[in-house]
Amino acid sequence: MSYLFVNEGIPQPPSVNPAAADLFQKKRAPILQANEYVAGIKAQDRSILSQAITLIESTRPDHRQIAHKVLDGCLPHSGKSIRIGITGVPGAGKSTFIEAFGSLLTQAGHHLAVLAIDPSSQRSHGSILGDKTRMETLSADPLAFIRPSPSAGSLGGVARKTRESVILCEAAGYDVIFIETVGVGQSEIAVHSMTDFFLLLLLSGAGDELQGIKRGIMEMADLIVITKADGSNVEKASMAQALSQSALRLFPPSLSGWKPTALTSSALEKKGLDEICTTIQSYFTLTRTNGYLEQNRRDQARYWMLETVKETLLQRFFGHPHIESLLPVFEEKLRTGSIDSFAAAAELLYLFDQA
Repeated sequence: MSYLFVNEGIPQPPSVNPAAADLFQKKRAPILQANEYVAGIKAQDRSILSQAITLIESTRPDHRQIAHKVLDGCLPHSGKSIRIGITGVPGAGKSTFIEAFGSLLTQAGHHLAVLAIDPSSQRSHGSILGDKTRMETLSADPLAFIRPSPSAGSLGGVARKTRESVILCEAAGYDVIFIETVGVGQSEIAVHSMTDFFLLLLLSGAGDELQGIKRGIMEMADLIVITKADGSNVEKASMAQALSQSALRLFPPSLSGWKPTALTSSALEKKGLDEICTTIQSYFTLTRTNGYLEQNRRDQARYWMLETVKETLLQRFFGHPHIESLLPVFEEKLRTGSIDSFAAAAELLYLFDQA
């Protein structure tokens, strides 16, 4: 016999509080009108800027429509910053370097925006988005704005949306933009196509510092910095600097007329940062004088126009209802071997043109 029972007429309470979902529901900022976003961005409202970047990152068609209007409103107020791409081998201390170097810039009166691309899981598509945690001092700086964004499976975590975020940050008055990439890989090509200056961080004391570094990435670098040049690692850092400098001499001259160099730095001891800043200033003085900076940005605008066309065509193709219904059919044909990949692609494209 059980002594635990419920009297008749007394309903049992639900096992889960029905209001629990509301308690844990993330409060989302209301969607504003495009002109409200533009006004807030121009007024340097960091909250509005963050909301606008979230809107840009959204894939919802209604959000994209508003985002396009926001970009149109911000575009006339952009283009006045210096854009620096920062990449490096794993463990090179990108976030630590950015915090130290960024703090130096804000102390000099610059307004700094850091767009840090956080790698997404290929399985869950989730991201840690921990750059604000790693950059505690810089994230609390009123002259700095840090925005970690998930790569969401895009090529190396860099895509058109990052460039659009640069436009918003420039309209908000940030005169220096850092774009931190996931790491050494194909994403650096995209970063190079949206920045003015490309900074490569290498780590000394980890074997052959140039092993695993693609030649193309070395050729894109305007400056190589050997990090963690402190303590017992100073001598190794100097050797890595000499090795990198020798490698740079083997590459063909840059179209900018700039001769890339290699330096050492210690973010921990704040050493080498002033020399890095001076080197970057020399680069911009040169490229503004010889016209390369302006020409390069025009070339980048053309590149991203074509990339946007490609992305839009892909979205239209895979989002077309007729193609969506046919894809499983052609996948089954491929599985059974009744058609080859090229013939299937050609037929799908033909059907898309006829739809």
